This record gives sequence, C-alpha cells and structure tokens, in this order.
Amino acid sequence: MSQVPAARRALAVLRLLAGSAGPLPASAIARSLGLPRSSTYHLLTAMAEDGFVAYVPEERRWGLGVAAFEIGSAYLRHEPLERLARPLLRRLVDRVGEIAQLGVLHGAETLYLLKEQPPRHATLVTDVGVRMPAQLTASGRSMLAFLPPAQVRALFPRSFVDRTGRGPRTLRELRRVLAEDARRGWSAEDGHITEGFASIAACCFDHTGHPTAAITVTFRREDRPEATWPALAAPVRATAADLTARLGGRPPE
Repeated sequence: MSQVPAARRALAVLRLLAGSAGPLPASAIARSLGLPRSSTYHLLTAMAEDGFVAYVPEERRWGLGVAAFEIGSAYLRHEPLERLARPLLRRLVDRVGEIAQLGVLHGAETLYLLKEQPPRHATLVTDVGVRMPAQLTASGRSMLAFLPPAQVRALFPRSFVDRTGRGPRTLRELRRVLAEDARRGWSAEDGHITEGFASIAACCFDHTGHPTAAITVTFRREDRPEATWPALAAPVRATAADLTARLGGRPPE
C-alpha cells in the first residue's frame, strides 16, 4: 500500500504533462501538483528511467516520454471510450433530435472522437477527428471548467484563437466563463465555431473526479431560443453522468 501514493503522484504528473501545451519545468510541475521540489525531481527521474517522461536539457523542461505515447496508442487501438459512449450518444440523439458528439481535451484543443446525428440533419465543421480551440467550444469549456487553475493557465499562456469574433479573448475572461460553467454544471457556446449554430455540453469524469471527456449537443440557433437551453442541458448532463458511471468515474467533490 505504500506504493499507492507514489503511483498516484506519477499518474498526476502524466495527466499534467498530457494537458499542457508543451514541456514544463520541474518547479512548475511541483507547484501545480502541490509536491515538494525534491520529491518531484526524484519522481521525474524514476519516470524517465522507464520512458514515461523525457528531459529536454536545452529548455530545462520535462515532457511526455515514448512509453506514455505507446500507452496512448494502445488506448486508441482499443477505443474503450468510444465503445462505451456510442450507444449513449445514439439514445441522446433519439431523445433531442439534434447532433450529439463526444470530445476530449488534446492540449488546448478539443478533439472530437464520435458524432451521431438524426437523418437529413445539417453537417458541421466539428466532425470526427477535427480539433478546435478548446476555449471556443462548449465541450472544451465544460472540461476546462474542472481543471486546476494552474493547468488552465499553462494551456493558455498568451493569445487566444478567434474564429467568428466571439468567445473569451483573455485568460481573465475565460476564467469568468469557466467559473459560471462549473457552477451550473454545463457549458454553452453561441456561434463561436460556426455562425448560426450553438452547442451545449457537459463533462464526464474519471475515478479521481478529473475531466476525461464531454458530451455535446449542437443545434441551429434559430430553432432553440436561449430560454430553452437549460431544458436541453438536462438530457446532456444525464448522458454525461451515464458515461461517467460507465467509466467508473465520479463527479468532483
């Protein structure tokens, strides 16, 4: 049992590096995870020996190693997340009559893994395999809302990408939006990605309460007045809760 805390710290390092825009200094890793610097250096050295992290001497920073990439590639081959989510997305589409998608965070972007839609429905730019700026998407913000502030700051160090002239333009604006999203339990974007379309999303969590994916419904703005969005958010949140349960996860306390 004495190895469990160390294992959890190693997993926390991998999660932090996977969510960052690039390699991080050991001091930043220690600060973000609340670890002593000496313990962090020992942990990083041990993880480097097994290939899970790599040190970049020119930058004095640590990034993910080849072993972490190999595990990620194995995960993509097995597609467990997509398999668990697909039937839930189909049921959600049947219930609301709109496009439903599954997305995950990939650095500062949202990566879409699945899309289900009703027959004869308008197509979207956010198709499977497409990446979009996370701060502009409802799915990205629903996950960012439950990340540690230091991790959000690491993902968005300076300028923000803009697609339609809408959405947060600074870290301060983004934090304000994320706080409101976390409070109500769902996120929304209105024309931030595609003019005339809006989206509502809710976050799914792993066993530690960490955001792992998001369920999103996208619809024509003219078909659903903003006053109806909370009612639409209810089945989206229920679907996200179902996927959380399937993953053996739990919402953050």
